[in-house]
Amino acid sequence: MEYLFIFISYLFGSIPFGLLLTKFFIKQDIRKFGSGNIGATNVLRTGNKILAFSTLVLDILKGYIPVAISQNYFPDLIQISSLMVFLGHVFPVWLKFKGGKGVATYLGILFALSLSSSLLFVFTWVIVALIFKYSSLSSITATVTVLIINILKDAALEAINPDFTVQYDIKILLFIFLILIIFTHRNNISNLKNNSEKKIKI
Repeated sequence: MEYLFIFISYLFGSIPFGLLLTKFFIKQDIRKFGSGNIGATNVLRTGNKILAFSTLVLDILKGYIPVAISQNYFPDLIQISSLMVFLGHVFPVWLKFKGGKGVATYLGILFALSLSSSLLFVFTWVIVALIFKYSSLSSITATVTVLIINILKDAALEAINPDFTVQYDIKILLFIFLILIIFTHRNNISNLKNNSEKKIKI
């Protein structure tokens, strides 16, 4: 059952909500619109804010639900379940392994793993987005911030109490997510360097 749940986590993460919602409600293939991405930011470029918000919420939930289930029933699989959900979104079998950038799904995983880290991510994302108006820059900056703060927090707690231990250490997992999010945003990083990255309207 444990190995089956790992596979289920991947399948859950691979549900392309952005594609399904835009095809059903506005009869468009989101992959042929804007950046071609299936995530909420590109759905927003259709001008339909309700669909964009719905995509965001559903992509967050598909990250949250499998990890929350893992916490309750398969605690030894929390980290692998988290990773498989994310990989499902980025490399969905239904779309020839060409999926989204994983930010909303990553946020859903964070909500399950650490409420404080997820709120830190949201706060950082919003502040950077309000200042620079780039979704990609906001996502990368927020992901880096979450990793750094978790490293500093654990180091500080261990310095105060040498016997301090966490229920499960997520720093390595957060580092892997950072590498994957940088990878999925590689074209955006190039566009930022060339001043050709599209801004978002807030």
